Amino acid sequence: MVKNGFRVRRKYSICLGITIISLFLFASCEKFLNPEQELYITEEQLYDDWYEYRSVEMGLYGLQQKLVEQLFILGELRGDLVNITPRASTDMIEVYEFNVSKTNKYADPTNMFKLIAACNNFIRVILREHPEVIDPESQVTNYDRLYGEAVCMRAWTYFNAVRIYGKVPYIHESLATYDEIKDYVNSSGTYTDSIYIDFAKDGYYNDTIENKPIELEKQYYDLEMVVDRFTYEMEHLKAVGVNHYVENNDISWEVTIWSEWARHALLGHMYLTQGDLVRAAEHFEQIIYNTTENYRYQLDNSFSSMGWRNIFTSVDSREHIYTIWFNKADFQQNQFQQFFEPWTPHQYMLKPSYKAVFNWESVWRGQVMDEDLSFPSKTRMIFPGTPTDFYRGFGSSYLYVRNGIPITEEDYENMFTLRAKGDEHSSRVIMEGMDTIIFKYSIGRELFDQDAFYILYRAAGIHLYLAEVYTYWAALRGGLVRTSTAEAVNLVNDGSNYSVLPSRPQQGVRGRVGLGSTRDGIYVGNIIYLHHPFTNAITGYKDYSGNFPAKQKYLEDLILEERVRELAFEGERFYDLMRVAERRNDPSYLASRVSAKFPSGQREAIYDLLMDENNWYIQYFEE
Repeated sequence: MVKNGFRVRRKYSICLGITIISLFLFASCEKFLNPEQELYITEEQLYDDWYEYRSVEMGLYGLQQKLVEQLFILGELRGDLVNITPRASTDMIEVYEFNVSKTNKYADPTNMFKLIAACNNFIRVILREHPEVIDPESQVTNYDRLYGEAVCMRAWTYFNAVRIYGKVPYIHESLATYDEIKDYVNSSGTYTDSIYIDFAKDGYYNDTIENKPIELEKQYYDLEMVVDRFTYEMEHLKAVGVNHYVENNDISWEVTIWSEWARHALLGHMYLTQGDLVRAAEHFEQIIYNTTENYRYQLDNSFSSMGWRNIFTSVDSREHIYTIWFNKADFQQNQFQQFFEPWTPHQYMLKPSYKAVFNWESVWRGQVMDEDLSFPSKTRMIFPGTPTDFYRGFGSSYLYVRNGIPITEEDYENMFTLRAKGDEHSSRVIMEGMDTIIFKYSIGRELFDQDAFYILYRAAGIHLYLAEVYTYWAALRGGLVRTSTAEAVNLVNDGSNYSVLPSRPQQGVRGRVGLGSTRDGIYVGNIIYLHHPFTNAITGYKDYSGNFPAKQKYLEDLILEERVRELAFEGERFYDLMRVAERRNDPSYLASRVSAKFPSGQREAIYDLLMDENNWYIQYFEE
């Protein structure tokens, strides 16, 4: 590297913020590295055998753990499902109000840059020591799988960064430490790096040029560039994910590392965000229409009814695709309980918005209507059904508390019974002084655990992504253009779009929580009835006859509402709103929903602010 006119020979070092540990730590997925320690080791001391490679790779996962709180805050607090409380930190308030300073810790890209630097360094070493990983004709080995993990992790980091900042500096692979990246990002436009490995175009083994000084022009990638570059890299991987199950008999390991399933999820997610529905569907379908022995990731009764909450008590390969794992016993903790719980010593800094709670509490199951399609105004409700999305809402995703004491189930049911009868006064008496808390990260955890895992991809989320794709999917079949809205509805309601699979009967996203039948599933027809949210009485209707685009938008709205019920507080709500608003070319879609959670004195100003799409991004790299 050239600094102040002097050439400095850089001794390659790996600063992953990890401890290199011995083989016995690979006995289970509970043995990640302690990311709090710093250890600098030269390359000459590393990579003597396979387990040293694997140890360093585990260090990457330690760095990834450091991102989860930032991802939650930026993905949820800027959306419409999470509010601040009076105890919220200054940094949280800035994010909430879309007035983020460069000193805000949730806006700081440092941990992303550190992870990219570590990935770059590790990828560079693998390419040097095992160049066969980019030879498609060579036999697949664990080095290919290890390389695939690092490539996916780097792509995922860039993808999150560009969704946050709108543009992100491309970090050249020769920049292998955080200090180099910081100097590069802060440079005026040209940065000289003295260490570069140039792999010959048609060679793999000895055809390289090392220590070649190069000048790096600072480049910024927008979403299109990030998706194009890194999907290409991932599409051409030979394999992803080292299978340690054969050694440690721990099947949960597979879903706490980047795997082939996770690669498909990330690729589909990136293509969907870009708007390439064809490629998105290809990868989502690889996951949910798989023909593995147990039809993994197809929604049966494994997490049905009260079992739904078990998704958040343990890592389970029937639902989890990729989960960032924590464990108090190994000093790997996060601050989610600190953010959400009102019990000492936690701070109760964030809470569910009214919109979040309303989405669960305005659901009805088992309704019966006497429908008159010829004269829709004559349609009558015979039986309103039973209120609330009981299994996914109260007691699972959120909880009511008064003075730190949770509401009893009896009072909760009484409140709904009274409200359904129109007795708002008595209902309010029960709820006087109640507040709501986010409970999803507290299920099954003790007060001081602070080790809830963070799910990046799971089966129900992929089903809902694919339903979103099918909403706009059209194909030429038998000489006619056929749409796939029925398949979208089936994925959500009952999974009936699958082939018959006796060994794993399908239930669908709503079906497994008792909401997928003809009475209470989502439905899109010519006549759409409007209902009172708390009594389910019919209040009117919309006629979409001959207006297929309106039906598509309505179905898309239903799917996004279902994402709230199924996936609230899992880090993606703001980006869901961004994606749909951009697809519709309608910034008001996002602006109206996010601004609605603000007090009346702020609502209009936030709406106006968010009508400018530039304000959806944190302007960290403005020059």
